[in-house]
Amino acid sequence: MAIQESFADLEGFIANLMQETKIPGLSVMVLKKDEIIYARGFGARSLEGNLPATENTLFGIGSITKSFTCLAIQILQEQRKLNIEDPIEKYLPVTIDAKEEPIRIKHLMSHTSGLPDLGMASVLICRHSVLTKEKMIPFSSDEDVYLHINNAAQELFSPPDKRFFYFNSGFLLLGKIIEKVTNQDLGTVFKEMILQRLKMNRTTFEKEDFEKDNDHMTAYYLTPEGKLKPTNHPFDKFIYAAGGLLSSVKELGNYLQLYLNEGTFGGENVLSKAKIAQLYEPYIERPLESFFGKESYGFGWAITENFFRERLISHGGSTGVSSGYLAFLPEKKLACAVLGNVGNCQGGLVAQLFLAALLGKEALKEHPMLQYETKIGPLLGEYQTYKGINQLKVFKEGLTLKIKFQEEGQPPLTLVPERLTEEEYAFWTPQGPLKFPINFFRDQKTGKVDLIIERSIYHKK
Repeated sequence: MAIQESFADLEGFIANLMQETKIPGLSVMVLKKDEIIYARGFGARSLEGNLPATENTLFGIGSITKSFTCLAIQILQEQRKLNIEDPIEKYLPVTIDAKEEPIRIKHLMSHTSGLPDLGMASVLICRHSVLTKEKMIPFSSDEDVYLHINNAAQELFSPPDKRFFYFNSGFLLLGKIIEKVTNQDLGTVFKEMILQRLKMNRTTFEKEDFEKDNDHMTAYYLTPEGKLKPTNHPFDKFIYAAGGLLSSVKELGNYLQLYLNEGTFGGENVLSKAKIAQLYEPYIERPLESFFGKESYGFGWAITENFFRERLISHGGSTGVSSGYLAFLPEKKLACAVLGNVGNCQGGLVAQLFLAALLGKEALKEHPMLQYETKIGPLLGEYQTYKGINQLKVFKEGLTLKIKFQEEGQPPLTLVPERLTEEEYAFWTPQGPLKFPINFFRDQKTGKVDLIIERSIYHKK
């Protein structure tokens, strides 16, 4: 299938996905070596006025910012202004530490400090965006931040390097270290060290710059009732290093070129080949599996070793009211950026589909997530036992199958897949310490689906 035809199929898929998951606006950019081969917007950057999203629309990129922060740290290390082996207490009044090993800069970069999430990002996002009730925790000064972290000594789960805990507060601290060694605010450092050199002149942390731009998003959140509501994007200096940048897919194309070109952009060397490669070398295995198997984390980047037999480097991000995903295949010199103005714009799936198409795959048929959804699709619906005496509904919540019984007061069952074949779909649901089997059987000729739960057989209506 020609790339143009494949991309056209993906555009139709994106339109349906946006409708089903209520994404107001989405922008996509695909990069091959130094050339943007595809860039366009879908839907509305602002529903009020029905303003279209474009490849130049500014969105909040959330935790994709972490890769920028780690890039800045590497540049400062190359300039010998710091060393990632340095204990963080060398730069900051942070006293929380494991006895065996101090928390070092590299541990913050890789989420291996031994500290779990301390909730700072959640508090600040709720403070600035209408999501949930405000948690009145003091986060208005550097002293508040250090107090919050230093008081969390009992939360230290393990010595550094032993376990992956996604730790937003660690990136806040990295931002403070950058400011300490440069004697400048983080926005200025990013602008001079990265953004201007990559011709990312509209990318910013600042609310004023964002709002005066002629092509910027309106942020939205989904209410519990499933309605989209406009809200404020969370602008706060304590979010900056962990997830505060706003950018467009077009400008992120320049950023991704830096990685595809091994540290150079426009003929200028921004970071040495060895130092930029270190950012996406596996540092620790993540305690989860994607549809493509085990994943690792480096410094501000996730690593998937077997994305259709290629190494995929990626990072997603969400502020709860905007989101995005960057990914690149270093060996193939291919990259993709996706941004949207709602908390989950499905950027990972969309980007992976475009990259799979560029690898010559029939993306909509071969991506394992869509294969899974295709397999479980026939199972969804209403079921009943003999003469309709007992009834239930099989439905999907995210990617998880659930069963809701007709009887009042009986909680839904969550189904965990164990074995999926063409005729038998074996799941289990937890019953205390036990795995209780749930089995579907589908007749390939008639399409008839039966569900066995213990003593009962339910027939799909």
